Amino acid sequence: MTLNLNIKPDIKVNTKQIFGIESDLEIDAFSQKNEYVPEIDKTYKFDRDTTLAILSGFLFNKRVLVQGYHGTGKSTHIEQIAARLNWPCIRVNLDSHVSRIDLIGKDSIVLKDNKQVTEFKEGILPWSIQNPVALVFDEYDAGRPDVMFVIQRVLEAEGSFTLLDKNKVIKQNKYFRLFATTNTVGLGDTTGLYHGTQQINQGQMDRWNIVTTLNYLSLEKEMEIILAKNKNLNNHKGKDKVANMIKVASLTRKGFISGDISTVMSPRTVLHWAENSQIFKDDGYSFRVTFLNKCDDSEKNIIAEYYQRCFGEDLPESLVNIQI
Repeated sequence: MTLNLNIKPDIKVNTKQIFGIESDLEIDAFSQKNEYVPEIDKTYKFDRDTTLAILSGFLFNKRVLVQGYHGTGKSTHIEQIAARLNWPCIRVNLDSHVSRIDLIGKDSIVLKDNKQVTEFKEGILPWSIQNPVALVFDEYDAGRPDVMFVIQRVLEAEGSFTLLDKNKVIKQNKYFRLFATTNTVGLGDTTGLYHGTQQINQGQMDRWNIVTTLNYLSLEKEMEIILAKNKNLNNHKGKDKVANMIKVASLTRKGFISGDISTVMSPRTVLHWAENSQIFKDDGYSFRVTFLNKCDDSEKNIIAEYYQRCFGEDLPESLVNIQI
């Protein structure tokens, strides 16, 4: 991967004008985009508190951790801000398969002058540190302990990174930024929803300057997002249908919190349901293939009742009992 190390923010953007949020913040941005800048989603809706937290990360070089339930758009939120700032952005899914070597780098055999030689290839972390890049660690609380200690070295804004394999000390680029998203807040999985997440030690959590929470939106905001993505539903009949879909999702969220069910509908799931309903022209069948088939058999009758309460009609028994 190559990136011009000398590029730097050369313009200022107004928060209210670009993000539609009341704030006097003027944010550094790049006038030109490159291959590492995410594409802009013109329909994306920004949450005020989360946006201000992320923008503070870009402007003041703060380490920002975005916590919340799955499907709420945590990673996309960071990406869409970077897209509007033309700020190069790299996402790394920090699942249990990502190793220390993946982050730091390793020796590789390469051809030089028709001879095989061993050469150290830097991993994504030292590469990012040396560039004007926003690095985003997704599923931060699922990282392996040895990987987390590697990351801890760069959580301090002025912290250097020692590359032992090359006896080299790497200083952070002035415009390197670090973000992470997490389903828990470093305390491990207390709900049973996020298997595989780990507790994050207090020393590491203390190094995150800003922790913000992005959870489920109000019915009006969630509807606004879904209608923006599904313009065919932006009419009286379509709005009624989407409102009922969101009400079903809300019941699953309440049911999960009270322990009645173990699977919850995220805003992403509602969006998929709306899209599928236009494909199949059948709300009940679309609900089944989008969400119901993911649920435990013993809970399907409860979830079918949620559907009935919101849509005023029963799901056909065949949809509840037969899986595809």
